[in-house]
Amino acid sequence: MLYYLFTYLDRNYNIPGAGVFQYLTFRMAMAVIVSLLVTTVWGRRLIDYLRFKQVGETVRNLGLEGQMQKAGTPTMGGIIILLGILVPTLLFARLDNVYVILMLVTTVWLGAIGFLDDYIKVFKKNKEGLAGKFKIVGQVGLSIIIGWTMWSNTGIKMRQEVKLPVKYDAPVSYHLKNGLPVYTQDIKSTKTTMPFYKNNEFDYGKVLKFMGGDYERWTLLVFMFFVIMIITFISNGANITDGIDGLATGTSAIIGVTLAVLAYVSGNVVIADYLSIMYLPNSGELVIFAGAFVGACVGFLWYNSFPAQVFMGDTGSLAIGGIIAVFAILIRKELMLPLLCGVFVIENASVLMQVGWFKFTKKRFGEGRRVFLMAPLHHHYQKRGFHEAKIVTRFWIIGIMLAIITVITLKLR
Repeated sequence: MLYYLFTYLDRNYNIPGAGVFQYLTFRMAMAVIVSLLVTTVWGRRLIDYLRFKQVGETVRNLGLEGQMQKAGTPTMGGIIILLGILVPTLLFARLDNVYVILMLVTTVWLGAIGFLDDYIKVFKKNKEGLAGKFKIVGQVGLSIIIGWTMWSNTGIKMRQEVKLPVKYDAPVSYHLKNGLPVYTQDIKSTKTTMPFYKNNEFDYGKVLKFMGGDYERWTLLVFMFFVIMIITFISNGANITDGIDGLATGTSAIIGVTLAVLAYVSGNVVIADYLSIMYLPNSGELVIFAGAFVGACVGFLWYNSFPAQVFMGDTGSLAIGGIIAVFAILIRKELMLPLLCGVFVIENASVLMQVGWFKFTKKRFGEGRRVFLMAPLHHHYQKRGFHEAKIVTRFWIIGIMLAIITVITLKLR
């Protein structure tokens, strides 16, 4: 909203300094600052309110050191994260940008699902919360909205080099590169970024090429399948990772910084051309949202680091996982998530391995066996005697390493 106000003031009244709102970097910095203020200042009041209302965490005794001391700690703190994201985005981002609109829808949608789950657990005294099938339905519903919008909305395009004559009915522009003309078009495309692949580009439309014939008619279904799987897996991965103080929050902040860098280079025509990566017109506006996301995670970490004064609950964990997944899909970097979100992937995989192996061995040998002392993986290390603060710090270090490797892969072909 402030973007439109100061743009109006700059154009009509030429007020000194108003034009600074035209710069993405300035608005991103402001989004980070406001997000930090919202989460740290207002967050304290919300924690006190949650404690007053006795909205406390119910803890099952799993035999973990220090676990029972967490009982009664305020939960549903994810509301703080959601406000820390929504307020700065509404203030500083362009609200007519389709990318920003989709991220706002994602935040509210998954935040509402998580809130409903926490509400059932806390106020209805149902430890199971919202049934898993309803969570999946909600995630799939969001995935369909995101996938269909990317497929059909004319504002979502990518710029690619073409040779004359062109086959797409779209305006052709050109620029000089090394003294030679390079022709480009902004077109609808199902291409995405895939590390260690030819030109780092992968086209969903060619997944079923082996079928021959008119295989491209199935492109939408293939794209939708990938979108649904990615959003569901990463969202649940963040949910599972949120098991000890500060782990999911800090990891998400690291991922958010990386996505902000990727969004900036993908939305900047000069840098994208220099790095030879796909340029996505108008996607640079996502940097403001990414700044708000990082600020919200860091601000929440003020209260969520060991010993935690508040837990985010599913209100926060489902939302941050979905936000990361959708953000990566919008900037065509979703196939880099298994690397960037390696901590989420490993945590999720550890649960699948534990459950799968237990069921298999029980059926095969009559006695269930375990791969880990306890799943998810962070509980395995707790069982081995590691303090949770040390586990969190080491997982953060791994997350930073994975983030650096992810950025490096932009130039590995």
